[in-house]
Amino acid sequence: MFGYRVPAPDEAMLISGGRRGLGGAPFRVVTGHGKFVIPFFRKTRFLSLAMCESEVTETCVTKQGISLHVRAVIAFKVGNDQESIINAGQRFLSDQEQMSVLTGRIFAGHLRAIIGSMTVEEIVTERQKLAAEVLDTSKVEMAKIGLIVDSLQIQSIDDGDTGYIAAMSAPHKAAIQRQAQIAQAQATQASAEAEQAAARKQAEYARQTAVVQAEYSAEVDRAQAQASQAGPLAQAHAQQEVLDAQTELAQRQAQLRQQQLVAEVVKPAEAEAERVRILAAAEAQRMKIQAEAAASYDRVALDRMLIDQLPQIVKEAAGGLAGANVNVLNGADGLGEIAAGLVSQGLTILDSVRQNLGGQDAGDRRPEENKGNGLLQLRSGKERTSDDGPVNMD
Repeated sequence: MFGYRVPAPDEAMLISGGRRGLGGAPFRVVTGHGKFVIPFFRKTRFLSLAMCESEVTETCVTKQGISLHVRAVIAFKVGNDQESIINAGQRFLSDQEQMSVLTGRIFAGHLRAIIGSMTVEEIVTERQKLAAEVLDTSKVEMAKIGLIVDSLQIQSIDDGDTGYIAAMSAPHKAAIQRQAQIAQAQATQASAEAEQAAARKQAEYARQTAVVQAEYSAEVDRAQAQASQAGPLAQAHAQQEVLDAQTELAQRQAQLRQQQLVAEVVKPAEAEAERVRILAAAEAQRMKIQAEAAASYDRVALDRMLIDQLPQIVKEAAGGLAGANVNVLNGADGLGEIAAGLVSQGLTILDSVRQNLGGQDAGDRRPEENKGNGLLQLRSGKERTSDDGPVNMD
């Protein structure tokens, strides 16, 4: 767009004309964005903010009076703040190449001053300290011209033909060479020892190999001798093993046959015998139950028959008294006792018959056990005593 200007990312746009800039500067500073600039009335210039490099090669004299040739490299740039840009713009805007020249001269002066206060040993062994002191002393002066230093590197230090640095390093070189020689000697000795150890190992290996070969040969000879002598013995052992195997096989076959006979003959016979025994026991139990039932039935029938004949027995007993001369002393009570005695005799006869029949069934009673039971003896001229007095029976 006409009149609109934009600086590059590493540039600062300086606009002169119109109102003044920060701190009374004759221009305004624009960075990072664009701005309208009225043509013919405003003037625009650009100041580089990129990194620059300056190389310094200077001959310096140390504290000891020894001349050293020092080479250093400085990396610097214009500061990003407006004050640094204004300072650098006022000094280098028309000729920006002068920033490297002026920076080199500034650092050369500070480098001579710092080296003049140090010894060669300090300069050689403490280069970082030298660079830090140079940076610190030049920082204020560089800020005045709007520049900042990013780094300072001391690249080389040389004493020319004086040989001071070489002499200074001679003891170290000698020590290093001595250490190198010692290390070489140690390495040579270690190599020789390793070779000797290898030779000893090889000799030991050869000896062990010879011993093993001799033992192997002896073992082979013994094995061949045993093999030549062990032919018949091995055959006999083989035959014995065959016989043992056949014997074991025969024993196993006999055991199997015995088990087969037990399963096919003994077990069925035992089962059949058990079945017959169970059937016989059941049959005997059945017959016993039937016999008991029949005996019980016969006793019941006999009891019924005897009971039916009891009146007849009593009648016959009473008939025996028909022709007898009986004197009753106690009246009606005496007659009742006589009648009761006849009935008791009938029951005694019935019980005697039942016991005799029962003793014949059981087979363990004797006829003498029933002798106490009999008919009432009615004889004339005999006496029967009652509770109330004697009764004469003629």
